[in-house]
Amino acid sequence: MRQLSVISRRVAAAAVSVVLIGGAAACGPKGSGGDSAGGGADGAPKKGGTLTVLNRAPQKQFDPARLYTSGGGNIPSLVYRTLTTRNRENGAEGTKVVPDLATDTGTPSDDAKTWTYKLKDGLKYEDGTPITSADIKYGVERSFAPELSGGAPYLRDWLIGGDTYQGPYKEKKGLDSIETPDAKTIVFKLKKSEGDFPYFATSTQFAPVPKGKDTGVKYAEHPVSSGPYKVVKNTNDGEQMVLERNPNWSEETDKERHAYPDRIEVKSGLAPAVINQRLSAGQGADAAAVTTDTNLGPAELAQVTGDKKLAARVGTGHFGYTNYLAFNPKSKPFDDPKVREAVAYAVNRTSVVNAAGGSALAEPATTFLPNQKSFGFTPYDPFPAGANGNAAKAKELLKEAGYADGLDITLTHSTAQNFETSPEIATALQAALKEAGIRVKLAGLEENDYDEKTHSVDKQPDLFLAHWGADWPSGGPFLAPIFDGRQIVKDGANFNASRLDDSAVNNEIDEINKVTDHDAAAKRWGALDQRIGAQALTVPLFHPVYKRLVGKDVKNVVISDWTGVLDVSQVAVK
Repeated sequence: MRQLSVISRRVAAAAVSVVLIGGAAACGPKGSGGDSAGGGADGAPKKGGTLTVLNRAPQKQFDPARLYTSGGGNIPSLVYRTLTTRNRENGAEGTKVVPDLATDTGTPSDDAKTWTYKLKDGLKYEDGTPITSADIKYGVERSFAPELSGGAPYLRDWLIGGDTYQGPYKEKKGLDSIETPDAKTIVFKLKKSEGDFPYFATSTQFAPVPKGKDTGVKYAEHPVSSGPYKVVKNTNDGEQMVLERNPNWSEETDKERHAYPDRIEVKSGLAPAVINQRLSAGQGADAAAVTTDTNLGPAELAQVTGDKKLAARVGTGHFGYTNYLAFNPKSKPFDDPKVREAVAYAVNRTSVVNAAGGSALAEPATTFLPNQKSFGFTPYDPFPAGANGNAAKAKELLKEAGYADGLDITLTHSTAQNFETSPEIATALQAALKEAGIRVKLAGLEENDYDEKTHSVDKQPDLFLAHWGADWPSGGPFLAPIFDGRQIVKDGANFNASRLDDSAVNNEIDEINKVTDHDAAAKRWGALDQRIGAQALTVPLFHPVYKRLVGKDVKNVVISDWTGVLDVSQVAVK
């Protein structure tokens, strides 16, 4: 799989938050699925009106080279089309990859080390000029420019010559590993097999950029649109954005985006409580508003649940994401598998789920892979302790390990109030492990310090709270960064906390990457997850559930399992 740079690994850890700022998920609000709601009396969505997006974080990066978003993001995918895109459907159907600018999801050859794409007919930019394969090649190449860093790092690791290429501003020749034999054909030559290439081809690095209109670091202010909307305003690094229709976008070439509203206004820099209050009240323009980055918290959800009208406007989403306990098996006492297994048996997932906001906001996990078919989810529990833990079994294992009188350990957590790595979760674990004779000292770290230490081989705590989210719905970008020994980084941001470097695991990752049948690959990812899980290198705790309000006049809510939030490209407001 990928061999990420230090900076890229840090970005990968943050990908989940970026994805949710610009992403889509599982099942929509009651009565607001794709077929049941709309903008007219007959229930059919209608074109027209203005959609308002109320967000906490501004869309700071809007250059297609610098975006790190799953499936092309949410707001970005209204402006940038890519070779492939996510299927804009509810639930599991939304985890599929489908053609966008290309006629299909790509033709592999040479054990998936070569991928060929053909472009559709009639593709145009907002100014009416045709989109060509050379524009896509240039768009990919400019993502290598140091001035435009921040995007997903895979191509630097995958493309032949990508590890040393500095982008078209410094190297005019471009990458030989991207070929454009004609205006409608583009071929990518990879160092190694990557069966998931069509999934990554949904990222904005594959958006076409006309070389003659590239303004470098200022391109994000007025990018040339290939999607249904064009940018007419982008101020304060994405804090305020206005999108209007691209007159040269053709629905005939784009079956995924519906583009119902005439205008989309993005307003960021708002507090989460303010966003939810405005969506709840639905006054004026807020009646036709959504958020792409703010969830309902436990207290807010409790209030909303008591109001039937509000409850009907809550969308539920699932994103491929796992919260877990990470061990350092290189240090005592966690170098003993029996101790790690004892901790796994002692965990009370019911109390952990309650600490994360309750069963409406978290689902207990016993597998590292998320509980979705597309990832290869295979139900298993290597240390079955029931919903409330098995203190007796944990004590038995501790005695076998030489700790008949119990054990003293330290659990490191973040002080950030995020209901994931925060004090609430740590305290719930402390109480559960105490029942098994494991005395836990809690060590809280400020968020930046926490990130630095938990991702450092030299400073890594012996036991800490961690989480991981996938860049696309497949087992590869989920298991490889955490368990591929070739991705251990000793002098930078390391995510393989267990330092697992098993040749059999590494080889199986390589073999699965040759498989281009996603369902077949998923089964093998599931089997690998189970094999690794038996080693108790992590203790999966829970998978989050996202709950978000939409305005009372918002129709046609579609939430796929790819990204977990409402897909703006499907929304109607009139």
